[in-house]
Amino acid sequence: MVHLPVSSKSRFLGAVGLAALMGATTLASTAALAGKADDTLNVAFTKELESIDAYFNNAREGVIMSQQVWDGLVYLDPETNTYKGNLATDWTWVDDKTLDLTLREGVTFHNGEPFDADDVVYTVNFVANPDNGAVTQRNVNWMESAEKLGPYKVRIHLKAPFPAALAFLSNSVPMYPNEYYAKVGPQGMALKPVGTGPYAVESVEPGKHFLLKANKSYFDGPKGAAKIGTVDIRTIPDINTQMAELFSGGLDFIWGVPADQAEKLAAMDKLTVVNGATMRIGYLEMDAAGRSGDTPFKDVRVRKAIAHAIDRKAIVDNLLKGASEVVDSACYPSQFGCEQDVEKYDYDPEKAKALLAEAGYPDGFEIDLNAYRDKTYAEAIMSYLSAVGIKANLKMMQYSALRDLRDKGESSISFQTWGSYSINDVTAITSQFFKFGTLDYARDEEVRDWLEVADTTVDEAARKENYSKALKKIAAEVYWLPLFSYNANYVFNKDADFTPTPDALVRFYDISWK
Repeated sequence: MVHLPVSSKSRFLGAVGLAALMGATTLASTAALAGKADDTLNVAFTKELESIDAYFNNAREGVIMSQQVWDGLVYLDPETNTYKGNLATDWTWVDDKTLDLTLREGVTFHNGEPFDADDVVYTVNFVANPDNGAVTQRNVNWMESAEKLGPYKVRIHLKAPFPAALAFLSNSVPMYPNEYYAKVGPQGMALKPVGTGPYAVESVEPGKHFLLKANKSYFDGPKGAAKIGTVDIRTIPDINTQMAELFSGGLDFIWGVPADQAEKLAAMDKLTVVNGATMRIGYLEMDAAGRSGDTPFKDVRVRKAIAHAIDRKAIVDNLLKGASEVVDSACYPSQFGCEQDVEKYDYDPEKAKALLAEAGYPDGFEIDLNAYRDKTYAEAIMSYLSAVGIKANLKMMQYSALRDLRDKGESSISFQTWGSYSINDVTAITSQFFKFGTLDYARDEEVRDWLEVADTTVDEAARKENYSKALKKIAAEVYWLPLFSYNANYVFNKDADFTPTPDALVRFYDISWK
């Protein structure tokens, strides 16, 4: 029997004790009044942002920050899943590779620069050029260029038909001020961000502290004006410290609280605890292509052994809980094209041992397991691997360090997660990792070609057919072992009014005081 690890986060509540936390809620009540009294929402980020520039990070915290500070041309309503005009008021497809947009007039950037067609053309042409180094190329490399048709009229040229264009324009392509960005570049934008969004950035301590102030001149768009005057964001990687600050009054709002803690906090009824599903999935990435050298993972029998070795349902039931579910396909189930009829791998440690023996590893082997978050889940995976003879040495590191390691082809197996930038389309996840980019550890030409067809046709049936072929092969070859979907536990003081959305983006501008 495999014993799931006891989280150090769980030990926090055990050590402090329920009675002690009950006493601390007196401070929490004071904190709620203080936050409301000075109209400041105190928030914690868990992950350190390598850059606040939206094009030079791909952390969830960066996506959330982008929503507050910048705007896209269109807006995807998270409740109705429909597109609305944002910095563009309307748009027309000239053909399947040409998109014309009429821009909103009267919008100004936080530095007073007026928004117009020059900003759109500059932004698109800058990020679409791979030489400029946007971190997540998949978000921008579908665009060829943009041209100005008038002061408030632009045309975006696509490299090929791209059915998910509006989804990416809503979430992943914020508009920058052309004059300012041409002057300061990504480094300057990271230190003094300038956007059009509901919040302006008043100060930045890189990676540590961000102070946002409501944009009093925000235009009448679909996001709506910010309802709280100040958002004070500090990077606090340790959840124990976040919890302590929540109770002592240093924080008003945190998320990503482990299930065991969230359950205890909900029972205390002194704070608001809300659980919601997210589009983020966890998975094991194995080096089937042998980029890292002569690795055991080049053998599909080893990859299938690992798939049978891990009790994913037990991890979900005992560690993640909430709205999380076991995931079998290399995508989030609600995403367009996410084929669910793929090969599945039941928990069967004896079968795992037999497959290892058949592959020439009757006594298992030793390997480094790389990860950047959720140490508890990684430890559970290690326990299951150990039970079938695989000794995994856990190597925890910053996300940027692990991404660089994977970019260089030096990771044999890693525990990864991906939130798809909350884009409800397979192109935002599967195509990101299986089209021979630096993060592709399968290098399967058939999979690449199927994805390319699906990504570049407007025929929905053809898209589904080709995504299905790709996902079925990914599952059959176990290029990834999808593990589970994530959920989010949001904990905040009772004076704050917040409702999570299906895309799991925290929109500070929608939070208000009761």
